[in-house]
Amino acid sequence: MKKLLLIMMLLAAFTGFKGAAANRIITGTVTAADDGQPIPGVSIILKGTNTGTVTNTKGGYAITVPDSGATLVFNFIGYQSQLVMVGSKNKIDVKLTASAATLSEVVAVAGYQTRDKSKQLSGKVAGLAINGQPGAAANVMIRGANSFAYMPAPVSDNESYKGITENTFTNAAATPLSTFSVDVDAASYSNIRRFINNGQLPPADAVRVEEMINYFNYNLAGPTDGGPVAIHTELSSAPWNTSHRLLRIGLKAKTTPVKNLPASNLVFLIDVSGSMSAPNKLPLVQSSLKMLVDQLRPQDKVALVVYAGAAGVVLPATGGDKKETIKNAIDNLSAGGSTAGGEGIKLAYKIAAENLMSKGNNRIILATDGDFNVGASGDDDMEKLIEKKRESGIFLSVLGYGMGNYKDSKMETLADKGNGNYAYIDNITEARKTLVSEFGGTLFTVAKDVKLQIEFNPAKVQAYRLLGYENRILNKEDFNDDKKDAGDMGSGHTVTAFYEIVPAGIKDDYMVSVDPLKYQKVKANKADLNPSAEMMTIKFRYKEPVSSKSKLSQAVVYDKPVDFKAASVDFKFSSAVAEVGMLLRDSKFKQKASFAHAIATARAGKGDDAEGYRAEFIRLAESARLLSKSSALAKVGEGE
Repeated sequence: MKKLLLIMMLLAAFTGFKGAAANRIITGTVTAADDGQPIPGVSIILKGTNTGTVTNTKGGYAITVPDSGATLVFNFIGYQSQLVMVGSKNKIDVKLTASAATLSEVVAVAGYQTRDKSKQLSGKVAGLAINGQPGAAANVMIRGANSFAYMPAPVSDNESYKGITENTFTNAAATPLSTFSVDVDAASYSNIRRFINNGQLPPADAVRVEEMINYFNYNLAGPTDGGPVAIHTELSSAPWNTSHRLLRIGLKAKTTPVKNLPASNLVFLIDVSGSMSAPNKLPLVQSSLKMLVDQLRPQDKVALVVYAGAAGVVLPATGGDKKETIKNAIDNLSAGGSTAGGEGIKLAYKIAAENLMSKGNNRIILATDGDFNVGASGDDDMEKLIEKKRESGIFLSVLGYGMGNYKDSKMETLADKGNGNYAYIDNITEARKTLVSEFGGTLFTVAKDVKLQIEFNPAKVQAYRLLGYENRILNKEDFNDDKKDAGDMGSGHTVTAFYEIVPAGIKDDYMVSVDPLKYQKVKANKADLNPSAEMMTIKFRYKEPVSSKSKLSQAVVYDKPVDFKAASVDFKFSSAVAEVGMLLRDSKFKQKASFAHAIATARAGKGDDAEGYRAEFIRLAESARLLSKSSALAKVGEGE
């Protein structure tokens, strides 16, 4: 009997061992069949399960499968679904074929709300199944010829974005000065990506062109004069109107090695209210912050503050070498309750002040969907609170998460007024980019209150228009006012701004005349104009991180444009991003812009693209082009 039991136990152990050993990791790359380019964001599902993954920016993926009989389902917007039997293969590369039919199936559900409308949809949209709970983000299951693919549900109309009134063309003779603050935020781009990857075009007010452009790194030389910022310019023709000029102004902040960066006093302020319970919210926050913890040094300190119905300290200031302690505190968080955002921010500033490092980096990192509904909740209230607290020398950075009730308007306000930056984290790859790859730029300021003022020469410039930066426009007298707040630049940051210029002598629809003045006479004497070959003078001011007095630098631009074909790859690529931004906004200044032209320009400007972000943009633009034909515009509430 004992021998029989022993044999049975050995048999069971052997069987279990075989089952465990059968699990293996499949890797590969997904590319487009037409051009061989990698496709980021492809959904890969183990058929018959909820197990899945998505491709990274280089089209690569890795997924664990249970046995050789497994089947993988590959899906991406605008492409035919593909099923692949795993068999004995450990590496599976897939080529997807474009399909307008597949896209139309996704578009068919765009705009539906997620408040338990499965009964309404039943029988109306062929090939669709809806699952989810009332008030939750349902999933849409798209039935292809031979497969099922899970797609995220469309956003609800409870998201909010600040209204944007686009910059217009300005007469250079009447208003020769243009003044604005820099902006290193990139949240708009990753948020737009989320919309498009979910089968919808973003609402116009979610599209901030400057944040799209500044999402990408550009090959600019750092300062060589000992200052924190270098300025670069490039002039060519405007791709969407070749009779116009396009000026690119590029700023590059000095890059400081991480080991030489000052010690950090960080406070993680985490929203754990009920609205953060979704998988793409608090769980993603936890994974993101643990990646950041891995970058910390022993001299750095981290405290953990949470807020829901009330605010509280979960972890007091703890040394960066105590990584396990910090990660355990993050792992133990759970979501539930209302959202006392105002109280949480006040407590976070209090903890940061108690551990203030006079020569260090003092920063609060707020992770939230922005849905404040208890206490100080309005944008104006939050703005006043942050403006008061920033005087303490403690910066505020904001990481936005989630969809459906996302409050972009609040989070942009918080970051702008808190002397910090704002990023939208839609997946773990974006978290790695923001908190690992761009660690120094995200957390360490090298120049604050950076402003630009351009004086145009009317003899060369008839009119000009700044692309984007609508919420960063300053009065001309603000440029010399050191009390006026402006944007900050972190270690290694690049900032790009474009001006579209109507050269003098060009007949253009954008030059609108007005009736002569009655009480003053204006002499239109061309001899009074400066005959210089200078097209403009660019001035920029900045402050050292611990200084209250600004420094001035300037550069002169001559009217010597290069042919667009001879422009740098960075000029081509960033102008393509701007062109797509205008198309997504349906800008009245888009002129001859088109997705086809922008995509071709982006391909010409792809360059080295070591991280694959430019290839991802090209794919995103291709999806947007297809979606634009179906008018799959996301429905959201009016901006606050």
